[in-house]
Amino acid sequence: MGIQIDVVVAYPINDEMERVLGLAEAVREPVTLTFLWEGREEAERAVLVPAATLALWEHWAPTAYPTSDAGDENRAETEEQELAHPAEFGAFTLFRRRAGARTAVARGGVVVAELLDPDEAHWLQEQARSIRQGFMDPKQKAAFEEFLARQASLDEQ
Repeated sequence: MGIQIDVVVAYPINDEMERVLGLAEAVREPVTLTFLWEGREEAERAVLVPAATLALWEHWAPTAYPTSDAGDENRAETEEQELAHPAEFGAFTLFRRRAGARTAVARGGVVVAELLDPDEAHWLQEQARSIRQGFMDPKQKAAFEEFLARQASLDEQ
């Protein structure tokens, strides 16, 4: 990922979360977060991806992130028990999806970023990059075809 900023959030206090979310918006790059939630022993890692960046990745990625059938049993239990009520952090509201591991981050009713599993964020970015590198927009394709048409054939060389 272009810029990687690791942030440890012990307990998401309003100002602390607002700074991290504002940072992701300002740099327009994914920010890796580690949450140490109160009452949990294990840290939860996530990547905060600005909405425009995520939209670009999802545009170029050919398919959705594959879900494993085996999965982590503890994670499934935790997600089922967790309520999907929005959590407010200053100007930002987090909407945790009941299905999947994503959390939408909204400000003023507009989604500005999403929290993704680090593996999913990496997969999306790699898929988008590989597809995009093989794509030529119509103007570029026409110019390339014109260039090839002007080249001498192998017989003439």
